Formats: sequence, structure tokens, C-alpha cells
Amino acid sequence: MDLGISGKVAMLAAASKGIGLATAKMLAAEGCQISICARNEEQLEAAAAEIGGETRSYVVDVSNAEDLAWWHEQTVTDLGTPEILVTNTGGPPAGNFTEMTDEQWQSGFDSTLMNVVRLVRLVAPGMEAAGFGRIVHVTSLVAKEPSALLPISSTLRSGLMALTRLQASEFGANGVTVNCVLPGHTLTDRQRHLAEIVAGKEGITPEEALAKRGAETPVGRLGTPEEIAAAISFLCSVPAAYITGTNLLVDGGLTKGLG
Repeated sequence: MDLGISGKVAMLAAASKGIGLATAKMLAAEGCQISICARNEEQLEAAAAEIGGETRSYVVDVSNAEDLAWWHEQTVTDLGTPEILVTNTGGPPAGNFTEMTDEQWQSGFDSTLMNVVRLVRLVAPGMEAAGFGRIVHVTSLVAKEPSALLPISSTLRSGLMALTRLQASEFGANGVTVNCVLPGHTLTDRQRHLAEIVAGKEGITPEEALAKRGAETPVGRLGTPEEIAAAISFLCSVPAAYITGTNLLVDGGLTKGLG
């Protein structure tokens, strides 16, 4: 399928590895001009080389409003007005609710929720003026099934589902769609980190914890970044123009709820 987005400028946050990098590679293969950000310059440069094409990389802390404004400004200068935005971050700190500090909650709020608010405020005017825009927020299945290990993530990502609906309603008349992808257990650095925490609590190895996570899903395995990226990329496409306000689970059938 031709996604119809060749030549469009795509901004992808936290795209030096994992789901962000896999999505950037897919959008580049569709002919997009890619702008990626992350905090680690060395990883960014390696990612940009792997993506190839018209990729530009910028060292940015997504929890910092000034950094985000600078990234957007540089992208407009170097590539043009963004027509695609994929918001994506590493997860907030993990641990039981009683272990989480005010500082950890605030950090999670800035990096997981406020970065989405700020980035959409930056890109939406240009998208509306052009009459075309695709915004996809990458969150987690814990938005629908809260995890005791991830109280901050569960709380904030549930809020992002509501924000997605609100943004879709506000921008839809001007050709801008806003959707949310909720990955399940996907083999990324974040998943490996969580496996180490679970392993310590349960007295098993991280490898056993990962295998257990995979076995819990109906498909019997962990997802791959590329499988999540495929869903994100379709939502960025021209054929997906009538899909907006959706919170799409890509979790191998793990989530049991109907809502």
C-alpha cells in the first residue's frame, strides 16, 4: 500500500532506538523527510545514519519546553513545516505506588504528558494551515489496564487517551487527525529494564521474566518495535484520513477489557 506521504516532514520524539527508531525507518522508506530527537547525541547520530535519506537529528530533552520549541524551529528551518508528529518517550520511573516520590511524579508529568501538550501546540497551526496533519501519540497498554509496577505511567497515559480525543475533535475539521497507539509488551530497552525489576522481585532471571511476559499474551510472544511501527505508520498515512480520536491497542491480544 502506498501511504501517500512521500516528501512530507515528520517529527519523531525519542527516536534514537526502539519503537521510535523503527517508526522513523518506516516513514523514511515511505519517502518522508525525518526529524528525530533524543538526549544522547552518539545514539542519535547512529540512528540518523541507520535511517538515512533526509534525516536530521537534534539533541533534545522532551521534558524541557525550550528544547521542544528549539527542535520545532530547527525542523522548520532545515526541512520545512512538519506534517507528521509522533510523540514518544521513555517510560516514567517504575515501582510500587508507595515508593514513588513527588519528584518522580513531576518528572513523569513533564516527560510523558506535558511534552505531548507542548509539541501539539507547536505543530498544529502549521498543519491546520496546510490542511493536512497526522499526529500519533505512543503510550502503553497500561492506559487501559493499569499496572501496579507502573503507577505513574498508568495514570498519565490514561489521561493521554482523553487528550487524544479532545485534540482530534479540535483539529479534525482542518484535515488533522490525532490518534494514540498503545503498545503491549514489546522487546525494547524499556521492557528489558522492567524485566530486571520483575526478576529481582520474583527471584528469577531477566530472561525468564521476558519469556513469562511473552507467554502471557494470546499470540505467545513479545511484540517487536517494527510491529508497533507498522500501526503508527498507517495512522500517519493519507488512507487513514477517516481514523481520528482512536486509542489503538497493539498488544497481541493481551488486554482483556472491552472499553
